[in-house]
Amino acid sequence: MANDFQSARFWAQALITPALYPGARAVDATMGNGGDTRRLCEMVGESGRVYGFDIQPEAVARTRALLTEHGLIDRATLFCEGHEHMAERVPEPVDAVVFNLGWLPGAPHGITTRVETTLQAVDAALSVLKPDGLLTICVYPGHAEGARELEALNAWAAALDPRRFDAMLKRYVNQPNDPPQLIAVRRVRR
Repeated sequence: MANDFQSARFWAQALITPALYPGARAVDATMGNGGDTRRLCEMVGESGRVYGFDIQPEAVARTRALLTEHGLIDRATLFCEGHEHMAERVPEPVDAVVFNLGWLPGAPHGITTRVETTLQAVDAALSVLKPDGLLTICVYPGHAEGARELEALNAWAAALDPRRFDAMLKRYVNQPNDPPQLIAVRRVRR
């Protein structure tokens, strides 16, 4: 349908796509099954680099298999550790950072992203972001920890210095099922 408003993940991808180019650097802060990591690897091209993070070995294995299957593994550096360590592990400024919060798709929901480490991670993301770089965060408020993350991330984004960052929230306002929301932040070029 041409007038479908789509989803937070679609909106994030629409923002990220023009921000990346052959040779760009990007971070997938929550690899999951590897779909975002794959798209980022395709966008940065052979001369680019994608850094991926996930605390679950299963997520890292799934992502590694997907990238290998598509001939993209040489473009990625994958870490089986929390995204809050991003600033310590990513050795260069990046053009984009993608977060897709929640749990590993297709796995039990007992392991989710958590407010405390997510807040550390988004601060780390800003520290590695280039001028004009873009951070997207898909937040899923339909479960208790997701609702806590959304509240904390909205406060975090609202408190960012507007001379250094543009921050926005994109969400549905009339849907009863708490659909995902997108928070996007751009480092302002000065």
